[in-house]
Amino acid sequence: MKPNIKNIAVLTSGGDAPGMNACIRAVIRTGIYNGINMFGVMQGYQGLINNNINPMDARSVSNIIHMGGTILKTARCLEFKTEEGMEIAFQNLKSRDIDGLVVIGGDGTFTGAQRFGAKYGVRVMGVPGTIDNDLYGSDFTLGYDTAINTVIEAIDKIRDTADSHDRLFFVEVMGRDSGCIALRSGVASGAEAILLPEKETSLDELIAQLETGASTKKSSSIVIVSEGNKHGGAYDIAKKVKERFNHYDTKVTILGHLQRGGSPSSFDRILGSRLGFAAVNELLKGNTMQMVGLRGNDISTTSIEEALTRHFFKLESDLLEMTKVLSI
Repeated sequence: MKPNIKNIAVLTSGGDAPGMNACIRAVIRTGIYNGINMFGVMQGYQGLINNNINPMDARSVSNIIHMGGTILKTARCLEFKTEEGMEIAFQNLKSRDIDGLVVIGGDGTFTGAQRFGAKYGVRVMGVPGTIDNDLYGSDFTLGYDTAINTVIEAIDKIRDTADSHDRLFFVEVMGRDSGCIALRSGVASGAEAILLPEKETSLDELIAQLETGASTKKSSSIVIVSEGNKHGGAYDIAKKVKERFNHYDTKVTILGHLQRGGSPSSFDRILGSRLGFAAVNELLKGNTMQMVGLRGNDISTTSIEEALTRHFFKLESDLLEMTKVLSI
């Protein structure tokens, strides 16, 4: 039997990701189309505790689909991890008769949603919004495509100056536990080497690759370093390599939060819209404690528990092989 849902709230939590606004827009308008009263929670779970919950209409989300970041703002909330914090959040939802909650974020966001939904019976639907692409149940998470394009654009510019000066650049990208950004941006930008959290590359192997390139008269080299790589950050690796390989002038660029910003790609605008639309419809069907995700070209659901506990992503074996073959 379908629940009689009358009020749905949406929040964004954790790190922002391009495409979140497209998703918020889809959530709000899909709910309104179905006769639901819609609310936006400012600053994630902190907003639930602070009772910063505002009614939203269709015009509240006009002209935001092209914007990066999130109009609902986001924050990391330690108080929500406590029993007292969750109780305050629940009472604030209850006072407004909110009977459905859409949460957009990554693993930290989903962990909070899982505990909250299990404890209070709140109907929860998750949308994977993180540039790291590190949640099981979706081939692509919201913001991942835009982040890759941002990294590629930066590396293309770095390549220009590297070629002009015979330089070796170490470019550090985000990915504490996932090398997805590093791998795809490295292949797309023609990087000479890619250091990933999932695949250990020894410094001996890296130096051998660079020496081979230098011996065949490469005018520059680019090494992509995922921040979760086992040898440390880009500065540490560059220092170790320079001690043993000094053919090029060595430079380091850390892209950092640049990767989270900017207008979302068309892919992320469409993905955000599809996921937001699906999240509301799944709640209206009576589903809860699920994550909507993209598999192939279809939207499907995965339990939040499974999204958090199963291995999030297997790097494509052909891309891993290509990183070596195409860098000669």
